Amino acid sequence: MALLTLLAQQAAEPILERYGLLLAEIEPLRAGSVNSNFRIRDASGSTFFLRIYEEQDAAGAAREVELLRRLHAAGVPSALPRQRTDGAWLAEHASKPVACFEWVEGSIVCQKQVTAAHCARLGAALAQVHLTGASSLSEGRFRITDLEGRLDGVERSGVPELVNAARAIRSGLREYAARRDASLPRGLIHGDLFRDNVLWRGEELRALLDFESASEGPFVYDVMVTLLAWCYGSEFDTALAHSLLAAYHRTRPLGSAEFSALAIEGGIAALRFATTRMTDFSLRAPQGQPPLRDYRRFLERRSALERGALSSVIAAVRAGNGA
Repeated sequence: MALLTLLAQQAAEPILERYGLLLAEIEPLRAGSVNSNFRIRDASGSTFFLRIYEEQDAAGAAREVELLRRLHAAGVPSALPRQRTDGAWLAEHASKPVACFEWVEGSIVCQKQVTAAHCARLGAALAQVHLTGASSLSEGRFRITDLEGRLDGVERSGVPELVNAARAIRSGLREYAARRDASLPRGLIHGDLFRDNVLWRGEELRALLDFESASEGPFVYDVMVTLLAWCYGSEFDTALAHSLLAAYHRTRPLGSAEFSALAIEGGIAALRFATTRMTDFSLRAPQGQPPLRDYRRFLERRSALERGALSSVIAAVRAGNGA
């Protein structure tokens, strides 16, 4: 991580000068598990967000910046990148790309704070993302074949519990792959719209964040990723799920095939996050300590979907009841 280096003013100042900013204060932010993020205050008292891309290369960082510019222009609540004085968008620190953004004031809500109004506004905003136009992005790094590669690594670990879970997940993914509708509408998807990627002021949606995992994929897959993240505590909250799905449908009407595909796409999404939690957390947890995130939570979501926990919600929105 470049955190300690950037905290020194002599490292931050030349970066900010490229954006026409005179550094007054820099504060590291704990949000985010991969990149180094900072709150910047310049000499005029204005606030900005600075990001060092710790894993993404310059081409990937440039894609995210361009995407955020396009989303902002389309009216999607999002962070606006700041341009350098020479017309470029990215700077560099320790051979890593750096981007600067206008600061968006807002906070992240915890699961207990999520309301139907939050979910309605989120569903509408996600539909706006999907309506911005065709994506020039790739399918990303979470295709079923990619997940199977991760599962190979889990099985090689030799940890009995994880090996058994990986085999069950692999079987589930193959089953869904055989049932998946390849003709579903596709385009730009966020792919990771969890609670820590959305800023709020009360129930006003201020910004969708972190389009680093954005890719090309089925829109309903993205809907279900978001629904799994926002509408599940110890079980699915059907009122929240209905608000999110109905608001999405009002903004971007779902077709018949998309309604039929929601449970399958939700199952794929649940197994994706179960897989990544195993590889990113379970396999990396210090011996004797529980992982920070438990893959079994997403297996529970998948089981609930298989039991039809959202069937009545999907049917009601499809029929227009209460939408």
